[in-house]
Amino acid sequence: MARAKAKVPPGMRITQVAVVVKDLRKTMENYHNIMGWGPWSVYEHKPPVLHHTELRGKPVHYTMMGAEVHCDPIDFEILQPLEGPSIYREFLEEKGEGLHHVSVVNPVEDVARALSDFRKDGIEVLMSGRLEGIEFYYMDTEPVLKMVSETVSGHAISLKPSYTYP
Repeated sequence: MARAKAKVPPGMRITQVAVVVKDLRKTMENYHNIMGWGPWSVYEHKPPVLHHTELRGKPVHYTMMGAEVHCDPIDFEILQPLEGPSIYREFLEEKGEGLHHVSVVNPVEDVARALSDFRKDGIEVLMSGRLEGIEFYYMDTEPVLKMVSETVSGHAISLKPSYTYP
């Protein structure tokens, strides 16, 4: 018997789930060995690809390593902070490694609407930046949703990786 396709609920669509870690390589290898996920696309997020970076509305320099894998129907991301202050570094210092954020909405035309909707609910941007032409905004949703939400116009998985694993 054919299974009916699940109806997508209204509202913001989940496009990615991400963890923040101290050792991206080790974590990526663990996910590959235990979960079977791969191949991973690995990126060095630094200028000039990473630009227009802000933390709590103020320009700041930060860099990170990122690895992404497609786990149909969403992407999974591992982030390791490198230089500068960031919400990733704050998370590691306050809570240790773990689930950090869920990305919602993807089409570029929805990012402005999502930002506006978050702001109507009194939710502000914690950190933002650009990866080439991709805009990303981490929203301060943890007090009400118990997680950080990211609204983004795309994901790094669409960019050319520094390398792939395995």
